[in-house]
Amino acid sequence: MSFLTKYQNVVELIEPVKTIGYVDMVNGMFVESVGPNVVIGELCRITNNHDGGYVFAEVVGIRHDRVQLMLYSDVENIAIGSPVTATGSPLKVPVGSQLLGKVLDARGRSKNNHLLADHEYSILREAPDVLSRPLIDTQLVTGIRAIDAFLSIGKGQRIGIFSGSGVGKSTLLGMLARNTSVDVNVIALIGERGREVREFIEQNLGEEGMQRSVVVVSTANEPAIARFRAAFVAVSIAEYFRDQGNDVLLLFDSITRFARAQREISLAKGEMPAFRGFPPSVDAVLPKLLERCGTASRGSITAFINVLVEGDDLDEPISDTIRGILDGHIVLSRALAEQNHFPAIDVLRSVSRLATQVAPSQLSRYAVQLRQALARYEHAKDIIQSGIYIKGSDEKLDAACHTVEQLSPFLTQQLGEYQDMSAMLQWLAELVGEGVEKAQ
Repeated sequence: MSFLTKYQNVVELIEPVKTIGYVDMVNGMFVESVGPNVVIGELCRITNNHDGGYVFAEVVGIRHDRVQLMLYSDVENIAIGSPVTATGSPLKVPVGSQLLGKVLDARGRSKNNHLLADHEYSILREAPDVLSRPLIDTQLVTGIRAIDAFLSIGKGQRIGIFSGSGVGKSTLLGMLARNTSVDVNVIALIGERGREVREFIEQNLGEEGMQRSVVVVSTANEPAIARFRAAFVAVSIAEYFRDQGNDVLLLFDSITRFARAQREISLAKGEMPAFRGFPPSVDAVLPKLLERCGTASRGSITAFINVLVEGDDLDEPISDTIRGILDGHIVLSRALAEQNHFPAIDVLRSVSRLATQVAPSQLSRYAVQLRQALARYEHAKDIIQSGIYIKGSDEKLDAACHTVEQLSPFLTQQLGEYQDMSAMLQWLAELVGEGVEKAQ
């Protein structure tokens, strides 16, 4: 009987009679149909009556006898009465080593739609069991001085990059993809301008970075369901490589546009908006996506999540919610960017919640001393720059001013520049030593 079990299981899953529904209403990218028998999240095909072609749609709601669907592509030749056929499963993404170096669309297919893969992963997966997750205790070297020195990141940590538009988020992601010591990069470009995709791949990522990367793209002009599900496709691909025992770097740009896509879907199916127009379902979806990252019994997913802050307000709804979910945040300062200080990381406003657990003790001591000098300088910055402060009045402040002046070259870095950890520790020792001498 054991020999026949696998065949029996296949037979039980086969639907000998397919039920077909029919389009009853079309409103933008939102479609309602009468039937078929489906579940939430299931993928359907809508056949147009013009040439027999079809488009994919996803079930986002069920109301009485009506099925609510969101289209993955533009509405063309779909009319009342167009047949709707259920595929019997949610969206699945092909996974395998063949994905490396590829650019995929929102459904996980390459641009020519022909991608052979070893397996398929459903995009609707549960996060690893909380008790099976190994503790995060190993530092991930990014090669970026401001991060490795002051915001030590652990393998499996999830950290947000918060800033307004045009402050260097994409450039920082490119540096992370090139420099970070991981096995595989998975990059999700959600809601980006079309021209920025190729710029990011060729200029920020480069040929070397692309060889170990998988890029999932859903640009701003694509339907909301495509922008929404592209995020789950990227996380599923990252999970596959993690399950093979790899350390994976997930770069996500941006979670804000993902949340806006979810808002469009929720409002279209009749959900009531809450604070600033975001429905409650957005708060439920964000942790479901982000909790899938992190450590597992094999491998890890370290995630850097770009958060586009509206009006540079770090307390707006999406930013505030995400900051509570993640394991730290990097704040990019527009004031620093305007001074041509890149990466424009505001060290004092940025936090890694696991820094003390993963950083060497020597590095932690240096970081504490330099943070104290920065804080002391920032506290007295106004009186120093206005000329009120008289040098020599406070020895500790004089030492802090000297340290900050010497620290500026340390915190700036070019796109293709990589910083070795041993050389960085030596530089930090010199900075701390100079500050102590100045204080004496």
